[in-house]
Amino acid sequence: MRFAICNELFENWPFDRVCRVSKEAGYDGLEVAPFTLAPRITDVTRERRALLRRQAADVGIEIIGLHWLLAGTQEFYLTSPDSAVRARTAEYIAALSEACRDLGGTLMVFGSPKQRSLLPGVSREQAFEWAAETFRKSMPALAGNGVSICMEPLSPAETDFITTCEEAAALIRAVDHPNFTLHLDVKAMASEHTPMVDLIHRYGPAAGHFHANDANLRGPGFGDIDFVPIFRALHEAGYERWVSVEVFDYKPDPETIARQSVDYMRRTLEEATAASR
Repeated sequence: MRFAICNELFENWPFDRVCRVSKEAGYDGLEVAPFTLAPRITDVTRERRALLRRQAADVGIEIIGLHWLLAGTQEFYLTSPDSAVRARTAEYIAALSEACRDLGGTLMVFGSPKQRSLLPGVSREQAFEWAAETFRKSMPALAGNGVSICMEPLSPAETDFITTCEEAAALIRAVDHPNFTLHLDVKAMASEHTPMVDLIHRYGPAAGHFHANDANLRGPGFGDIDFVPIFRALHEAGYERWVSVEVFDYKPDPETIARQSVDYMRRTLEEATAASR
């Protein structure tokens, strides 16, 4: 497993400084929220994308992909009853995959609760069909750009659509494309009735990405969740991909969060896997 961190934690910092501080803290990867670059990813020119990729490479950190894909937008909606809105959303997901490729990334995480929750009069079954349709339309572009999109189950406090790993897995089966896979998030899994370790054992082998945080919205090690059984379960499930720190409470400060989170993850990963070596 390799560790990355999500860049929105470093509010309004210059991108080159985010890269440098993240690398110095001990991360190998950086995960980017598009709204930190521009209101729309299509506003970011190819020249700027190339510059951002060079800035990361210059300090030895890799831009692994994008998350918060639709955050801050108004014209896109995954489960809209308006077919034109859904078509526009599929086109924008395709554009995001092109930007992800240009930045050097290979994955995108679809969370965006405000652009997927059930609208008035829309049933869960209809929303499911529309979501599957929207993702299917974007899959050829994603595959062509060498990018996978990972569907993120979120807690019921955030959305009422796809709130469990089981529901996300059902949507993945419906889309039926190798570039559409599952995302696991500690905070979200903590809201499920099934124990987190059981969820990781069940879904970890097929997961495309993993977010590390705590149910209290802070970083790993800043709350009550013990990451030793989490990393042990990931190891037993054969998960060897990225683990990204994603937090929603930025106290005490970005550098402290970044440094202490990765130090805690390295310690707990070492403890979790020591017995298997």
